[in-house]
Amino acid sequence: GAACGQTAATGAGQTYPNKPIRMFAAEPGGGGDLVARLIAQGISGPLGQSVIVDNRFSVIALETVAKAPPDGYSLLFISNLLWALPLMQSTSFDPVRDFLPVCLAVSSPNFLVVHPSLPIRSVKELVALAKARPGEINYGTSGTGSTNHFAAELFKSMAGVNIVRINYKGGGPLLNSLLGGEVQLSFSSAGAVMPHIKSGRLRALAPTGARPSDSFPGLPTVAATVPGYEAVSMDGVFAPAKMPTKLINQLNQEIVRV
Repeated sequence: GAACGQTAATGAGQTYPNKPIRMFAAEPGGGGDLVARLIAQGISGPLGQSVIVDNRFSVIALETVAKAPPDGYSLLFISNLLWALPLMQSTSFDPVRDFLPVCLAVSSPNFLVVHPSLPIRSVKELVALAKARPGEINYGTSGTGSTNHFAAELFKSMAGVNIVRINYKGGGPLLNSLLGGEVQLSFSSAGAVMPHIKSGRLRALAPTGARPSDSFPGLPTVAATVPGYEAVSMDGVFAPAKMPTKLINQLNQEIVRV
């Protein structure tokens, strides 16, 4: 329980934590970095130690925490890349063997958005247009294995359409190309496209989650047209494998409270 966790001895007469905690997160400026900093700020007071967010390239963050001592002082804030990265390249870590889950922090849908020059206003119209013009409609991604990449490939497979991928080095270049009409659609995060949907520079067709979005309650999901479709971005906090359960529980309680 909480009381047990608060008095967990990690050394001779000492309690956890007795020094700053480092939370490794992806590159600065993204949504994951923002959430990691909110968590770090929220739990540092109750824990009585500073929690430092250490921004690293995702692969380096994963490899660093996988090899760290399981003492609660090295944590990882990571997205779907935890399990997706080993599917796409050789890695020195195993997502199941080398990590323990501490807490699911965020689960959010992407939005299927199109440039207004594309003459459609629904997922049904997009599927019809893509089938009438196979290989002619382009979609953008912010990197191989990104949530917008997986969401688009799942859509292609389940809807039976041939749309062509154009990959960019990050969400910023993707958004600029989408706003400029260089690519016609994307499955982007809500935070990235929301202002442009509201200004009319982009048109939202559907959220990619199983339920309608609170931000656009009248907007049908992709699944309303493509039954069974669901693609969400998940971010969570992980610890090195073999970390004591009492420390996992203590951190879980503090993060859930935040």
